[in-house]
Amino acid sequence: MLHTNLSVNEKGHLTLAGQDVCALADKYSTPLFLMDEERIRNNCRTYIGAMKEFFPAGSRPLFASKSCCFKRIYEIMAEEGMGIDLVSPGELYTAAAAGFPLENAFFHGNNKTDRDIEYAIDSGVGYFVCDNLEELNSINETAGKKGIVQNILLRLSPGIDPHTQKKISTGKVDSKFGTAIETGQAKELCKYALTLDNVCLKGFHCHIGSQIFEYDSFANAAEIMLTFIAELWRDLGFETDILNLGGGFGVRYVESDPFIDYRENIKGLAGEIDRLCAALSVKKPAILMEPGRSIVADSGVTVYSVGSVKTITGYKSYVSIDGGMPDNPRFALYESDYTALIANKADREPDLVATIAGRCCESGDIIQEDVSLVTPERGDYLAVLVTGAYNFSMASNYNRIPRPPVVMIKGDGSDYVAVKRETYEDLIRNDI
Repeated sequence: MLHTNLSVNEKGHLTLAGQDVCALADKYSTPLFLMDEERIRNNCRTYIGAMKEFFPAGSRPLFASKSCCFKRIYEIMAEEGMGIDLVSPGELYTAAAAGFPLENAFFHGNNKTDRDIEYAIDSGVGYFVCDNLEELNSINETAGKKGIVQNILLRLSPGIDPHTQKKISTGKVDSKFGTAIETGQAKELCKYALTLDNVCLKGFHCHIGSQIFEYDSFANAAEIMLTFIAELWRDLGFETDILNLGGGFGVRYVESDPFIDYRENIKGLAGEIDRLCAALSVKKPAILMEPGRSIVADSGVTVYSVGSVKTITGYKSYVSIDGGMPDNPRFALYESDYTALIANKADREPDLVATIAGRCCESGDIIQEDVSLVTPERGDYLAVLVTGAYNFSMASNYNRIPRPPVVMIKGDGSDYVAVKRETYEDLIRNDI
C-alpha cells in the first residue's frame, strides 16, 4: 500500500487507520471523506520535532490552511502546538471559531482588501505576510488608527523554478505573488517598510511551489533569500529575525512517486542554511515552514458508490461514481495523479482498465483516466487514496450537489463526524 495507515483486512476490504472503509461507508453513506486523525498528529510531530532539533530557536511549522480548512483541524493544530497560515478572512474566521490562538497565525494573500486587513488586526493576528506596496500602506494606516504596531513579513519572489506543475509553481520572478528580488523592487520595498511607524518588519517569506520531493529547491531558495538578507544587513543595517521558506514538500499519490523522509529533508536543509549563514556572515534567522499537503494528504481517503460500468466497444470503459469534480476538482484542474481501487474487493487483482467518471453534467468531470481496477458492480465502493489535502477545501456545489461529510478516525479506532453532510436545504439556505 502507498502508506502505512492503509491495509486490507480479512474480508478483503480496504482499511484506513485499521478501520474497515466499507463499514464506514455503510454507516455514513457516500460520497464520504475519511481522515485519519492520528496520522495528522504524527505528521505535525514530525515537523515540530525536526524543526526544533535542526533549526534555530523560534523556528516552527505553520499549517497551510488552504490544504484543509474546518474547525476540527484548527483544534488539532492548537493541541499539537502548530502555528497556522491563513489566506482568506474565511479561514481566519474558521480558526477563530475553533478557538485557535491567533497570535500564532500568519495572514497571507496577494490581494487583501482594507476590510480584510482591519478584520485581521481586530482579530489579533500575529503576523501579516505582506505581498505588495499597496497592502503595506493599508496595514500601516489601519494599525496606526488602532494604535498598534503590527508585525509583518514581506513576501518576496526568489526567482526559483522548482520544476513542478506550472499551476502550482509560485516562486518565479513573473509570479502574481510577492515582490521580486532580481529586479531590485524587494530591496526598495524593504527600505520603505523600515520608514513606517505602525509596522514592524520581522523578516521575509517565499514560496516556490508544491509537490517537491527533495530539499534542493528549498536550499536554492534559501541561498537567494539569505544572500538578500546579508545585503540588507550590509547596506541598511537591518537584521532579519524570521525567514519563512513556505511549504511544498510532496506526498505519494501513486506508486511511482518517491518515498519522502520529511525529517531527513529538514535536516539536510538545515545543514545548507548553517553553511550559507556562515559563508555570508549573517545571524541565523528563525526558520518557518508551511506544510499543508504533507500534514493532511495521506490521512485521507474518499469513498464513492459505483453506479455503472460502461464499455464502449473498441474504445474504452467508464466507471461512474456518485461524486466527482465537486468533491475533487484536482484532476480537472491539474490532471493530478491518484491511486484508486474497489474498496470491497481490495484483495483481488485488477482486470479492467477504465476511466473514473463523476456524476456531473460535464465532460471534464473525471477523477482519473485509464486506471487498473477490479471490475466493479453497481453498489460497490470505489476508494480514492491520499485525498486529505485540497479535496474538501476545494469542494463546490457545482450542479447543485451537496458536499460530503468529513469523518475522522481516532487513534483508538472510534470515528466521529467533523463536518456534517450538506443537505438540499443547505444548498438554498442563502437563496432569497
